Amino acid sequence: MTTRQIHSWLTDMDGVLVHEGTALPGAAEFVRALRDADRPFLILTNNSIYTPRDLRARLVATGIDVPEQAIWTSALATAQFLADQAPNGSAYTIGEAGLTTALYEIGYTLTESDPDYVVLGETRTYSFEAITRAIRLIKGGARFLATNPDVTGPSLEGDLPATGAVAAMITAATGRQPYFVGKPNPMMFRSALNRIDAHSETTAMIGDRMDTDVVAGIEAGLQTFLVLTGSTSAADVEKFPFRPSHVVDSIANLVDLV
Repeated sequence: MTTRQIHSWLTDMDGVLVHEGTALPGAAEFVRALRDADRPFLILTNNSIYTPRDLRARLVATGIDVPEQAIWTSALATAQFLADQAPNGSAYTIGEAGLTTALYEIGYTLTESDPDYVVLGETRTYSFEAITRAIRLIKGGARFLATNPDVTGPSLEGDLPATGAVAAMITAATGRQPYFVGKPNPMMFRSALNRIDAHSETTAMIGDRMDTDVVAGIEAGLQTFLVLTGSTSAADVEKFPFRPSHVVDSIANLVDLV
């Protein structure tokens, strides 16, 4: 496998490291190799429900030991975007602890009264009352931001409506499109690179989705690895007008590259 020299790594979580609460082959070994080699790395996820501490506990339960600081969520990327764009502002949020904690930690005031932003994240209990309030605040002048554009999320019973689906409802009611910070916006990748002081030329992205992980990696200038342990099959790759740098069966194939 011929690659550019790789000093640092970004990797998706679901479909790359874990699947339905179980570690995928090679995942624990890959993360251990990164830590042993002292390679800068971040685990990226569009999930804005959980804090890094929550996600670390979930990964440790599968046998993958990562520090909290190595987890970068769409909620953290959204908070970083707001800290850069409008420091010490205010927001009305729809979401859970992953989002509210991230905003609190950058000094944002969470309010229902004349906020600078409405920030939409993911929750398993979307409230019609909260969505109605968001619509009215956006119509009243609040700027509309969303953590990620995913329209569905997984559950044991099947797909659930996610941030992108609820954002579409709010857009239909307000005529205002949100700015999505998470994948496939390369903004999330650039903020991740800044977080670990890495350069795109010497960083690789590992993902299981062509339409988020790979395309955003390409747009951010990264070398990209598609693993076939998630939502994309080898046959699916041919349907896209862009290609990953490499296609591998699983993250187990990449341990030796560290």
